[in-house]
Amino acid sequence: MSPIEGLCEAHPGAGNAPKAEGVAQEPLISIIDDDDSLRTALVGLVRSLGYRASAFGSATEFLAAGEPSASDCIVTDIHMPGLSGIELKQRLTQEGCAVPVIMITARMEPGLEERAVASGAACFLRKPFEVSALVACVEKALKRQP
Repeated sequence: MSPIEGLCEAHPGAGNAPKAEGVAQEPLISIIDDDDSLRTALVGLVRSLGYRASAFGSATEFLAAGEPSASDCIVTDIHMPGLSGIELKQRLTQEGCAVPVIMITARMEPGLEERAVASGAACFLRKPFEVSALVACVEKALKRQP
């Protein structure tokens, strides 16, 4: 059984995280990065924009927490121990999770952006990136939701 098997069945589309009836909830942005300082900074940024945020040090930790169906958007590093951000997006897609994924990386290797986009990334950013670029990616990703 895969770590995410069944996690996306109840909420196959992006933005379908369970909401309390009659209570509007801000979107949940899940941050996945093995760099503690960047992860903390991104959580602070996301919260300053009025969104809820959850933080994970790896894609495996994110999956084990059962977050795919609760997330409205995922911001993930590409290169991490264990599952990469690209592998995470591929697994989510295989399970029917349409949650938008923003991929970030410090690597400059040829073809990386093309592989990220081909996997279905909603946005691709190279570190260091401007805060405004990430904000634009998050807003764009959230607008794509049904």
